[in-house]
Amino acid sequence: MLERPKPVAPEPTTAMGPAPRPSRPATPTFHQAMDQAAHAAVAKATSGLAPSVLGEAWMDWAVHMAVSPGKQAELMGKAIHNAQTFWAQALGVATPETAPNAPPDRRFASYAWQRYPFNLWSQTHLRNWQWWQDAMQGVHGVAPPHEDLMAFIAGLMVDSLSPSNFPATNPDVIAATQAEAGQNLVRGAKNLARDLGFSGGQSQPDPQPFAVGRNLAVTPGKVVFRNTLIELIQYSPSTKTVRPEPILIVPAWIMKYYILDLSPGNSFVRYLVDQGFTVFIVSWKNPDASDRDLGMEEYRSLGVMAAVDAALAITKSSRLHAVGYCLGGTLLAIAAAAMARDGDTRLATVSFLAAQVDFTEAGPLRLFINESEVTLIEDMMSETGFLSSDQMVGTFALLRSRDLIWGPAIRKYLLGESDRTFDLMAWNSDATRMPYRMHSQYLRKLFLNNDLAEGRYRVGKRAISVSDIRAPIFAVGTEDDHVAPWKSVYKFHLFADADTTFVLTSGGHNAGIVSEPGHPNRHFRIADTPADAPFRDPCEWLDETAPQDGSWWPAFTDWLNARSGDPVAPPPLGTPKGHYVALCDAPGTYVMQK
Repeated sequence: MLERPKPVAPEPTTAMGPAPRPSRPATPTFHQAMDQAAHAAVAKATSGLAPSVLGEAWMDWAVHMAVSPGKQAELMGKAIHNAQTFWAQALGVATPETAPNAPPDRRFASYAWQRYPFNLWSQTHLRNWQWWQDAMQGVHGVAPPHEDLMAFIAGLMVDSLSPSNFPATNPDVIAATQAEAGQNLVRGAKNLARDLGFSGGQSQPDPQPFAVGRNLAVTPGKVVFRNTLIELIQYSPSTKTVRPEPILIVPAWIMKYYILDLSPGNSFVRYLVDQGFTVFIVSWKNPDASDRDLGMEEYRSLGVMAAVDAALAITKSSRLHAVGYCLGGTLLAIAAAAMARDGDTRLATVSFLAAQVDFTEAGPLRLFINESEVTLIEDMMSETGFLSSDQMVGTFALLRSRDLIWGPAIRKYLLGESDRTFDLMAWNSDATRMPYRMHSQYLRKLFLNNDLAEGRYRVGKRAISVSDIRAPIFAVGTEDDHVAPWKSVYKFHLFADADTTFVLTSGGHNAGIVSEPGHPNRHFRIADTPADAPFRDPCEWLDETAPQDGSWWPAFTDWLNARSGDPVAPPPLGTPKGHYVALCDAPGTYVMQK
């Protein structure tokens, strides 16, 4: 039977920089428990968003707007101009200069939207959206975070009234309704009833064309190690020889690991195996209420460090290539910094895929992360012991509401289409929970206090620094990343005193990483920066680095090959006896947990 880790006492803090707030008591008093219960009830009603966050931002904006006559006059002028443009277009006397100066919008991409009156409605909507952005931003004296949050909320509200969201003002829906005699709306009503749970059991759920172990996560391998937090998968070799240094991949624990082992044609794992590498990957357990006391230290020690020990013991190599994706990359940076601090030189290289170590520019998620929001999330998690996957998925959907909320709603409920399921979408719906203690520490230490970048993050009783890492670094940012913006990922150049190769690839947080050779319309930039080279800011780097067509994967394997030893015979899958005997076939059991 696996022994559960014992709760670890809160780590001490250092006096470097502003002192963090004291840790919350492990056992709250009666009155504190009352407050936690009340806050948890509020969180349920608001889907985990703290009302005070929006209230504070609105008050800051409203007070400054009330005493800004110049801004009010500017907005009044723009409103009058927009009204004049509307009537000019309505009367058919609009000129090209009256079209909104905005990038193409996929909601209005079809030819039907270019015809009157739909073009009038779509362009008026875009002007209205821009007017509200102007109203929320540039108000003299408003704190920039409050401006950004108010602009985001205003955008959500205006987008909810887009003409594309209503059947009578969406020409695509009108055309479908005429062509199908309204059957699209009938199917849409059935889809809505099923999704709301009102189908009465009469309709069957949509078929699932993708399943783990059938056509997802099917690269052959074995689970060679298991503890209370991870299963470690070692993949079967597909070449006669392999590089002596294995690759250990640490994925994010917010989703299942097989984002990097999707279908055979776009599996990052399979590609690395086919290039002659021995590949290991961490498969995280989906935590439940009994795992509430697992913290960041357990994720480091039972996750990264246990996997490092296992991979090196099985391959009998002295070093390995470590790769971290998203939150897994942040955790890998913590582990690598602690190893460097302690003189542990077992990392040949360290690679970070869409991962951050500094959270001051962490994208739209920063809009919601402050003391009030983190406290509300903690109180919400205190009841269950974890943060549910539905709560996380809902938050990410808000960040891209046009693509993840309104677009699917139009297709399913107005056009009556079935869910467009493909491998990446199937993976995206297979989210995991996060234990109370770990998520609280992650939000406070990294997002809220930025301890890792500012030298306050401790492993054991001593602080760590990313600047201690001396192994060569390969960092990948993606152009359209809303989770880890590429300029934030680029900050490895600031914090690491090591040779750094940075790649900027097309795509978003997931699609930019899952960018297999042969994928159409892909490009990337790549440049090496020696440890002793002067710093270039990201805009300068972008201007001086030419794009290349294709996938960044071959460039990555070339980089690894140049830092690996001569090929050798493949190691066995696991060990004949001891801690690392093969337990079962990949993809293992933890990935199946719901």
